[in-house]
Amino acid sequence: MKLTLLMVGKTDEKYLQEGISRYQMRLKHYIDFRLEIIPDIKKGKNMMVNQQKMKEGELILAKRAPAQEFHLLDEKGKQMTSRQFATFLQKKMASGIKELVFVIGGPYGFSDEVYEQANSKISLSKMTFPHQLARLLCMEQFYRAFTIIKGEPYHHD
Repeated sequence: MKLTLLMVGKTDEKYLQEGISRYQMRLKHYIDFRLEIIPDIKKGKNMMVNQQKMKEGELILAKRAPAQEFHLLDEKGKQMTSRQFATFLQKKMASGIKELVFVIGGPYGFSDEVYEQANSKISLSKMTFPHQLARLLCMEQFYRAFTIIKGEPYHHD
């Protein structure tokens, strides 16, 4: 199985870039992992938030392939512990899915069309994080999940 993190916009902060790179290297030991970036759409003076979400949504859905499952990282999504998330990933790997895609939207979230086509919504926390910080948190949770699956000592209960 392949695991992809699809993100809207590049990561601006150097410390976030370094953290993401660190976990990306660590994940390669467990799974075929890749990051994919959709170019940021800058909100102009005359562009409404819904218009920006729709344009980003079109770009997100254009990346979707039939053999993929799309899971949105969304503040209104299902919350899981790290162990529950590890179990979720393990079940998906055992199910024969070719590619599991997690999507982090832009600063305004997702369009209705993206929500309609998603397989699920998952929340990292009840708290709201900037979408760029959510990338690093997601990467760390992927890594944590695989160390839990492999029985490695990274995670402490």
